[in-house]
Amino acid sequence: MLRGWRENDAASLQKNANNRAVSATLLDRFPYPYTLANAECFIGLKINEDPITNFAIDINGEVVGVISVDMRADIYRKTPLLGYWISTAHRGKGIMTEAVKLIANYAFTHLDIICIQANTLGSNVASMRVLEKAGFVKQGILPKSVIKDGEIFDEHLFTLHPL
Repeated sequence: MLRGWRENDAASLQKNANNRAVSATLLDRFPYPYTLANAECFIGLKINEDPITNFAIDINGEVVGVISVDMRADIYRKTPLLGYWISTAHRGKGIMTEAVKLIANYAFTHLDIICIQANTLGSNVASMRVLEKAGFVKQGILPKSVIKDGEIFDEHLFTLHPL
């Protein structure tokens, strides 16, 4: 289930986010180690969001991941950037593909947007598959354009337009 944030989500968010395998494919702004203070701060920023663009991925009352459409400014103001992660224990089960489909439908229905963009590191084949299964189309590859943990990667660009 995708849902808004609750103050009591901090412990399960911290537990599932504090994993090097999670942070390894995300932007550097996602800290590792991921502390309880990080979780509390993040929830504090998102709990009263209006409109909601950042959701907890909830399985049986536990936050096992996060998915969001990050609204941007200037020429990107109608093209949010999709971001997501899920705990290693829940990978490979189709959960993230369904979450991406749900947030895309929500975004096109409730937000004034024309397109959703998603970027992945060239090494993150699983994320590319999630995007493709959710209907995103690869638009191109930016060779050797990003750096993560001292390693240079290609960046793969995907987009989804409303049906």
